[in-house]
Amino acid sequence: MLPLMQPVPIAEVPKGILLRIVGAAGAGFPSPAQDWQDDAISLIELLRLDRAASFVFRISGSSMIEAGIYDNDVVVVDRDTRPAQGHIVIAIVDGGFVCRQLVERRGCAFLEARNSQQCYEPTSAEGVEIWGVVRTGVRDYRR
Repeated sequence: MLPLMQPVPIAEVPKGILLRIVGAAGAGFPSPAQDWQDDAISLIELLRLDRAASFVFRISGSSMIEAGIYDNDVVVVDRDTRPAQGHIVIAIVDGGFVCRQLVERRGCAFLEARNSQQCYEPTSAEGVEIWGVVRTGVRDYRR
């Protein structure tokens, strides 16, 4: 469980932070779009971090690895997205933030971990605050 801290909006990150694109790198067959090249990208715009309702969390633990979210990954969470069946969410459970998948069974909503190698009890979503919906993630592949 993540420690409960007050998240801070990152909409106030200085504008103009750009990364230069070297070129397209194929991860399969060569792409016809490989000749297309943009000069620069803004991670703020790409990840849509310039919105007042977007927040960033660092994930701690391995409860969501089967959803593709690993320990120390960074996720972008939107507070203005309505949570729905199947969404990965950040919720406040027992005074701390947790990352879980929102699922519905027999008309009841639950928060479930996604790691079959460990035993995590589903948490009833009733009375739990769904803080926001995970939109995207960033991973450091050097680990």
